[in-house]
Amino acid sequence: MTSEIDFFSLHNTINHITEEDKNQPLHYLEAIKAFVRISSNSVYVVDYKQKEFEYVSENSLFLCGRSAREVKKLGYAFYFKHVIPEDQDLLFKINTVGFDFYDKLPVEERISHTISYDFHLKNLDNKVVLINQKLTPLYLTDEGKLWKAICFTSLSSAKTSGNIKIYKHRSNKLFEYDMTDSFWKTITKVKLTNREKEILRFSIKGYTISEIADTIFVSPNTVKFHRHKLFSKFKVSTVSEAIAYATNNDLIV
Repeated sequence: MTSEIDFFSLHNTINHITEEDKNQPLHYLEAIKAFVRISSNSVYVVDYKQKEFEYVSENSLFLCGRSAREVKKLGYAFYFKHVIPEDQDLLFKINTVGFDFYDKLPVEERISHTISYDFHLKNLDNKVVLINQKLTPLYLTDEGKLWKAICFTSLSSAKTSGNIKIYKHRSNKLFEYDMTDSFWKTITKVKLTNREKEILRFSIKGYTISEIADTIFVSPNTVKFHRHKLFSKFKVSTVSEAIAYATNNDLIV
């Protein structure tokens, strides 16, 4: 039977923290809290030494109707209460393959990688929502173990759970886990033209097609043409889905 402890890989067991390590995170939570205040992002911080949530933001998307204090106290038991049963094994799989991948990276590159995945959460009213989580290191120990990590939660643009991907910062390649054959494959990120990026940025700001056209001095039909190209590349059918896809796949620049 699985338990909360199974979320923590044996490869990443941290037995001690050096004095140098302890000096790393001074006051860093205050910076994260400030970021949350101005962005309204759903954020939590994991401490892999203590095997607990060190910080949980007040955001209804991730909390499933609970308070941040409740979720922080529950720790990883939260997932047993709010992840639908068919996705719980998926989360353990993500944990295993993610740490196996991470363990093979050169120590100096570990801080630059982010893992992304999708799963279903169920709130206290039994409403189910598909969310995306992105988790990236905050601090490593002097041995290169993952000590603290920050996770961002948002609505998923995918149709199903899974979609396990690892991104390297400032790289046009990403690694996607093949759930059927159990291996990591390297793929290239979707490439956007400058015009597509421009239209995407204005769409994120809430501009209509006409407003975008007036701002960049093109016709509304030209904006529609480029938006349809974006939809085709992302395999989505609405602006909100395109924005979610671009956000979840680190394409917004």
